[in-house]
Amino acid sequence: MSTASESYLVGLIGEGITVSLTPPMHEREADLHGLRYLYRPVDLTAISRPAEAVSALLRAGSDLGFNAFNITHPCKQLVMEHLDEVSDDAQRLDAVNTVLIRDGRLIGYNTDFSGFTQGLEYGLPDAAIASVVQVGTGGAGSAVAYALLKKGVQKLTLVDLDAGRAAGRAAALASLFPGQEVEAASAEVLPEALAAADGLVNATPVGMYTHPGLPIDTSLLEQRHWVADVIYRPVETDLIKAATAKGCRVLDGGHMAVGQAVDAFRLITGLEPDPARIRTHFLELVAAGR
Repeated sequence: MSTASESYLVGLIGEGITVSLTPPMHEREADLHGLRYLYRPVDLTAISRPAEAVSALLRAGSDLGFNAFNITHPCKQLVMEHLDEVSDDAQRLDAVNTVLIRDGRLIGYNTDFSGFTQGLEYGLPDAAIASVVQVGTGGAGSAVAYALLKKGVQKLTLVDLDAGRAAGRAAALASLFPGQEVEAASAEVLPEALAAADGLVNATPVGMYTHPGLPIDTSLLEQRHWVADVIYRPVETDLIKAATAKGCRVLDGGHMAVGQAVDAFRLITGLEPDPARIRTHFLELVAAGR
């Protein structure tokens, strides 16, 4: 268990991450626990290092006394082979986003999937999950799909512009969850799939400030649906706005961003963070244009 006399040095390794909201979320929560906690981004783009440098950076961080690193694009899979130990969930996902340094050993975890789970439980605690449609099966989509199945979704339909990627992800997940139904589908069958679904998750980049628009035809949504997005810039995407206007219950992408930070903070410090407090801080950061 951590004490206020301990200090923490934490980093984030990835490309284009100097504007990440994760460092201030961690530091504010640590302040409120009375911890000395510094969280620094290690932006591969800014220091002109390739993604493959993640191993050397982790080892250097260990030598320099870092306690942990968060890992993001494009290193979540590359880092796997350089770790001394990997959690079961991260192994099954083949992706790590949190590395603890303990007695010189590098131990990998994945809080992307658990962050989405926490967000779903916090924001939509009683949502029906018998059947869910998910659009997008990239990095974030893989974690979300895994989270949904681990949460108990009985039928998960995956839709992606890259049909091969959706089929590959569906096959991999079906092998991990043999008692549940996972299928890849084309966008053409979205009307049929949504008509039979309880909820929809957008795990594509469509809706971001840099990729504005809608990932689906929102006329397919019904009031009984719940709708979740993984995008948090903006927090209220066009999809979230359209779903809200239809009377759907919604889960914005900020919940996953906060959830992964909550779980990583807990792993790093051994302390119990306050999700509602971090969520409030997160929204303040977004409103301030951070």
